[in-house]
Amino acid sequence: QAHTVGVECFPSLPWAAHLAMADEEEIQEETEYLEEEEDGAEAVEEEAEGEEAEEVADASVASLKEVQDKTFVEVRLPADVVAESQQAWQAFISSASSREAAGEALFAAVFDSAPSLQSLFKTPRSVMAMRFMNGFNSIISAAARPSALKTQVETLGFQHLDMEVTVPRVVIFRDAIIDLFDMEMGARFTSKAKLGFMAILNYVGGAYIYIRREYAVRIKVINSSWRTANNKAADFMDAGEEGAEGGEGGEGGEGEAGKEGEEAAKAEADKK
Repeated sequence: QAHTVGVECFPSLPWAAHLAMADEEEIQEETEYLEEEEDGAEAVEEEAEGEEAEEVADASVASLKEVQDKTFVEVRLPADVVAESQQAWQAFISSASSREAAGEALFAAVFDSAPSLQSLFKTPRSVMAMRFMNGFNSIISAAARPSALKTQVETLGFQHLDMEVTVPRVVIFRDAIIDLFDMEMGARFTSKAKLGFMAILNYVGGAYIYIRREYAVRIKVINSSWRTANNKAADFMDAGEEGAEGGEGGEGGEGEAGKEGEEAAKAEADKK
């Protein structure tokens, strides 16, 4: 009868050692093969996610070639477009003598080149210039993070609910800023940077219109309800005060009548 003999039965024999080493090498090769398969699967998955993100970013840029005021959602711009836009913004700030001067240039580009927009600005010029500067800086800084960008734009949109923003006005505003950057930076304002600023300004302008249209009515209803509640509370308090005054008057009248009665009784007693 044949018996199968394991390597462990003859650990001291040379061929047993070779077999053990062979087994170890085979196991290691299998492990390495499995790790390579996992790495390959992860690489394919990451590549697919990257391609999907690029497709979403390209779609966002394509949709933002015009002002979009029907929806307000997160947008993902291509990384290279965002990077060149941010570089152009830093170059524009650096080219000015100060941040205040950069803000003044932004405000002047819009205010002086678009008389139809001048009625929208009622705040002093120096204050508006710094608001322009801070607003642009916060938006450009958040351009690479869709969620942060949407939150920042939404915050600014609520701050501008009193302004009647329209698509034609957004186009005038956008073109004035793009022309300013073209003039100030020249070749440093690359095609990708221009594409990025066009997309961002269209996104911001469309968001302002959307927020004003969708939320302004709700805010007016809330304010109206609040005023109604306050008026009713004031009427209730006035009615309470009038009742209190009436009660005090009645008590005073009863006191005077009682005093007159006492005096009459005393006079009658004296006669007797």
